[in-house]
Amino acid sequence: MGSSGSNISAFPQRGGPSQVGFERREIERILGLYGRMVAAGHWKDYAMDMRPDVAIFAAFRRASERPQIRIEKRPADRNRQGMWSLHGEQGQVLKRGHDLAGILAPVERKLVKLVGD
Repeated sequence: MGSSGSNISAFPQRGGPSQVGFERREIERILGLYGRMVAAGHWKDYAMDMRPDVAIFAAFRRASERPQIRIEKRPADRNRQGMWSLHGEQGQVLKRGHDLAGILAPVERKLVKLVGD
């Protein structure tokens, strides 16, 4: 404590956010769909993962399985094929796009079929 020099170090700064996340309206839309799929008896659990380059929402039929679907948000792909992607149970890309509504459309169509049966 008796030294006259400063020992304060700044944390290194990076150009962007430390992790990608979902905005409130995005997560509300995703969780709304999730709730309707739970009510239809199709999904039972979900998980979210926020990483430096991607935010992931995964929905499961049972917690012990692979996710039935994964919704990914990758801002780095915004100017290419779009920052949103929908992945199937085997990891295959089912849809890519620039808006969340377009990515959720195939799942919402499936929900209409489930409820209609």
